[in-house]
Amino acid sequence: LSALSYFYGVLQDFDRTSWDCVLQGALSTFSNTSSFFWTMAIALYLYITIVRGSPTGTGLLCCFHVGGRGVWGIPLGITVAAVALKKIGYDASNVSVGWCWVNFDAEDRVLWMLLTGKVWEILAYVALPVLYILIKKHINRAVSIFLLSLSEYRPILSRAPAFQPRTSIADKKLILIPVIFIILRIWSTVRFILTLCNSPAVQNSVLVVLHGIGNTFQGGANCIMFVLCTRVVRTRLFSFICCCHYDELDWPLRRSDGCWQCPEPHENKDVPGPERTKPLLSST
Repeated sequence: LSALSYFYGVLQDFDRTSWDCVLQGALSTFSNTSSFFWTMAIALYLYITIVRGSPTGTGLLCCFHVGGRGVWGIPLGITVAAVALKKIGYDASNVSVGWCWVNFDAEDRVLWMLLTGKVWEILAYVALPVLYILIKKHINRAVSIFLLSLSEYRPILSRAPAFQPRTSIADKKLILIPVIFIILRIWSTVRFILTLCNSPAVQNSVLVVLHGIGNTFQGGANCIMFVLCTRVVRTRLFSFICCCHYDELDWPLRRSDGCWQCPEPHENKDVPGPERTKPLLSST
């Protein structure tokens, strides 16, 4: 929603406050602020589930959607108030990149810039690293205890190196989530600070381009990290895309879960494999 509203704002090339400028600014304000709240809500959900060990299930997510009224309710209330008080309008691209946001002629524009995005953005800069660092420390501690408790079992210990790369990938993603968010959003904050200081550098072309890319690419960055850079999801996606191609080639494939897959290699039940010679341990 943020990217679509920004795209419309750039196409229209606003030069004054109009009804579609207000509509576009209201949509971008609501979607952008909701994005900040959801980003922090996901971090909080992971912290409560992993670190606190609370069996939340879907209950906490339902609370975010309905019960808490924070993730959707606060952004909606702020947006409605800004539109009703005529604070959304043309800002001459001083704190945007061609789209409408807070009317730059409003006397209390700084207050409304904070309420309609900046205060939640800055809060996310602080909250996200803290929560994900706590989650990462907890996971590393749990993995260390797990490997230590299995040190007397040689068959399990021999498989520990294969387990460590997966935890390393998880650690990298936990670090990348707040880092990517800050890298993408920091340029709009820099321009906001320059605007408060009345600095001519606010119209620097490099800052403007980075601001435009960062504000519209958060969803794309999440897609790359959680879809294209996640092996299980990537494998299923490529399998789904290529299934029709495999069907046309008439390869010896079999049907499974609604898509074509290669058959499993034939196993000789008479010859015990390395996995069958290992003793089975209980779930504890």
